[in-house]
Amino acid sequence: MVCSILLLIILTSCDYGTFVVNVTQTSYQAEENQDITLEWTFTTNPHSSSTSLYIFCELLTVLRPSVLFHLYEGIEVPESQDEQFAGRVQWDKDVLREGRLRLNVSRLRTEDSGLYKCQVATDYGRSSGRCFLNVSAARDRPEPETPKTTSPQPESRGWIGLYCGLGLGLTATLLAGGFCWFRKRRTQREHDFY
Repeated sequence: MVCSILLLIILTSCDYGTFVVNVTQTSYQAEENQDITLEWTFTTNPHSSSTSLYIFCELLTVLRPSVLFHLYEGIEVPESQDEQFAGRVQWDKDVLREGRLRLNVSRLRTEDSGLYKCQVATDYGRSSGRCFLNVSAARDRPEPETPKTTSPQPESRGWIGLYCGLGLGLTATLLAGGFCWFRKRRTQREHDFY
């Protein structure tokens, strides 16, 4: 693995001219547990062998870089992949011949956020492309709304009637009690006056 990384560094330190690596999208936004496809394109040469293709993709973070994908002489090197990405990265071999590198990262995590750099080196050129991925925490799913009814259900009508009846009865009692108290006070005043 160390030899392959050194070879890639040596190849990337040489300038081959018009070989270009581009990203199809410079920035990606996703949520935790979703899947995403990161894609780079590069210049192809029909006369070149796949054994001359070296690809090294990594996530660049403040703490340390993490290897996302490694292709050495056209063959994937899964043992160089960082544990963070183990079992979560799939690549599309069919489109590689067309000069497209498509990496599908599944079950995203917030720590997958960062700058992704992919270096491609061949016998006819070398270059790199970068893109940014932001993975946000999964939002709480809102509870489904319950349908609102405009008329009371038959069972609740009985309770509504009971509460209305109790309220009217209480009101009538208070009014009657107040009337009696007022009348008694009035009678007592008249008695005290005479």
